[in-house]
Amino acid sequence: MHVGRFRKLIATSQYPQVLKRLLCDDPKEFHPKKALVLSKVSRYEFEKYRHRAKSDLELEKLLLKRGSNFQALKKHHDIHKRTESQLIQALEDQGIETKICQRFEYTDSAVKWADIIFSAGGDGTFLMAASKLNHHRKPLVGINTDPQRSEGYLCLPKYFSDHVGEAVEKIGIGAFSWFLRKRLRITLIGDRDKISEKALELHSQQLTYPEYRYVELINETTEPSDHPLVDNPESNGNSDLKLSKRVLPILALNEVFVGESLSSRVSYLEVQLDQDKVFKTRNSGLIISTGTGSTSWTFNVNKLTHQSVESLLRIVKEATGFPLNWQDERLVESVTENFNHDIVFNPEANMMTYTLRDPHSVGTFPDATEKKPRGRADRLEVKSRCFDACLVIDGSLSFKFNDGMKAVIEIHDEDALRTIQLSP
Repeated sequence: MHVGRFRKLIATSQYPQVLKRLLCDDPKEFHPKKALVLSKVSRYEFEKYRHRAKSDLELEKLLLKRGSNFQALKKHHDIHKRTESQLIQALEDQGIETKICQRFEYTDSAVKWADIIFSAGGDGTFLMAASKLNHHRKPLVGINTDPQRSEGYLCLPKYFSDHVGEAVEKIGIGAFSWFLRKRLRITLIGDRDKISEKALELHSQQLTYPEYRYVELINETTEPSDHPLVDNPESNGNSDLKLSKRVLPILALNEVFVGESLSSRVSYLEVQLDQDKVFKTRNSGLIISTGTGSTSWTFNVNKLTHQSVESLLRIVKEATGFPLNWQDERLVESVTENFNHDIVFNPEANMMTYTLRDPHSVGTFPDATEKKPRGRADRLEVKSRCFDACLVIDGSLSFKFNDGMKAVIEIHDEDALRTIQLSP
């Protein structure tokens, strides 16, 4: 049978959905016709917007008083725009209809129009682009437009920042592999009014990372139709315990943080890992991370430094008499690297990792000694016993999370973020 007729038969028949999905997932069968490019707001653009009445010369004088280098801002803005223009040209050369937008224009309808989304910027722009992709079918590709200034861990390798046309060409012929980054779905359970409150933006990031400020994008569709606000069955009809349930309209690509808003305060939390018994803990916050986020905040909280490893090896030698050369740089490097490597895990894995930050006590139940301040789980529930706490998604959006509120954190295959892997 002709290949084209076979594909048509598959598409219109009662063949198993798995077979249809396998056919659609073949990169060579992906032929985007429409591309949406989300452009970051550069620091230069941000300052120009804030001071619209000022000329460049006046703005330069103003920034100089604040200790900022206007010429450097303009230089990096030009680098970003040059790479962005190359991306647009490469897409159009491939016959792909292309639209470019910034965060205020990045709407549900714009996303729905496109077959593929490109983020032109750094990791902040990538996270903002991902915020509107609440299913795993539409792919997101990150182009690091200023690789000398930004690592762009979530973007394509830096090589493609200088060879954007090659990246677009490879995507066009299917010379890539899909990569599904698992994300965290958060369900809040508690008083209806409290769990319905809108997210707050973390203002400390406004100046350094203006592209992070996408709270208005999230509130465009505050409650997706497939995640309505519903009464929680746990209420059991008791009006005194009437609780509601809300699935938050944004998925966490990196991590979720739960704890007191002021980090110097102790956070009191009740935690359940998978089907284990609930345990109480006091700490300076709980971090729940995906594989993607395991290289970020979670990594830096848990990693060992060469100084720490050197000290541990010296203590082991003194305690055991074992002839360890704790000053051997190769040994210290090997131990450090192996320990830190174990913190990181596959972003495609259906698994999350948790970290009880600065634990005062890990738990209060008889089996609390078995609880560890760091570990992995498939599902996690956390109940707040705090009075001024927050639940923060990807370091940007903050939801109130005070005494009595509960969050259920899960991973679902349909929530994965579809991205593309390319090799130079």
